[in-house]
Amino acid sequence: MSFTIEERGHPNTLSYRVFYKNSDGKYISPFHDVPMFADEAQNIFHMVVEVPRWTNAKMEIATKDPLNPIKQDVKKGNLRYVANVFPHKGYIWNYGAIPQTWEDPGHTDCDTGCCGDNDPIDVCEIGSKVCSRGDIIKVKVLGVLAMIDEGETDWKVIAINVDDPEAKDLNDISDVQRLKPGYLEATVDWFRRYKVPDGKPENQFAFNGEFKDKDFAIKTIKSTHEFWKALISQHSNAGELNCKNTCVSEAGSPFCFSPEEAKAVVDGTSPLGDAGSIPNSVDKWFYYEK
Repeated sequence: MSFTIEERGHPNTLSYRVFYKNSDGKYISPFHDVPMFADEAQNIFHMVVEVPRWTNAKMEIATKDPLNPIKQDVKKGNLRYVANVFPHKGYIWNYGAIPQTWEDPGHTDCDTGCCGDNDPIDVCEIGSKVCSRGDIIKVKVLGVLAMIDEGETDWKVIAINVDDPEAKDLNDISDVQRLKPGYLEATVDWFRRYKVPDGKPENQFAFNGEFKDKDFAIKTIKSTHEFWKALISQHSNAGELNCKNTCVSEAGSPFCFSPEEAKAVVDGTSPLGDAGSIPNSVDKWFYYEK
């Protein structure tokens, strides 16, 4: 199974979008139409790369837009960039999400005591390659961190690209601790403090900020897949989420998008054009005592 992207609009502006096509050239939703599993027997998952490592633009699957393209998050009318909180430059992993998962805001997690954040489950891919925005890669899950973001459960899965040369040596979270010393501590530090330059408090964590192992992580991912299945079958309230898809829902479902309707969505956006400029403030460093 292969996927390609089609960029539309002007990068670094409000118009920019990344749409997806499957191997048949049909427009699809990366939220709903890309299978969660790349290899179910081996527990290998698909990951949609939203943010390449070392970059700052807060790109994400647009869960409320038709076809759920990747676009840049907006705050108070301005494109959102994560701050560089010393010693970190932008995102310190390839960052993205596992398709066909959903952290249900109506479900209180028994481990964290908080509801879900209404998004697909997040992934931090820790391999040696810097991915490209929009890549769909196959990942091996290693563990998970339970961040509490403004009272919501926001799981952060730790994974590695199965094609990475280090993948054969990394099979659980203890391997990351042993072979990449300091990386997990840096990950907690990054998530704890990345919103502080915006005037927000530090994020908190369940389990005292400790990472749970591979088995726990896979169980958590599978539970969010069950929440997604309830969402896409209309057994959960979608709210503002756009659940239109071209591959999952059967004809007659209000969520079923015909290929013609999907193409019309893309045709309604502007063609790929020149990139806008990135504000100089994006390169600023922020320092403060832990």
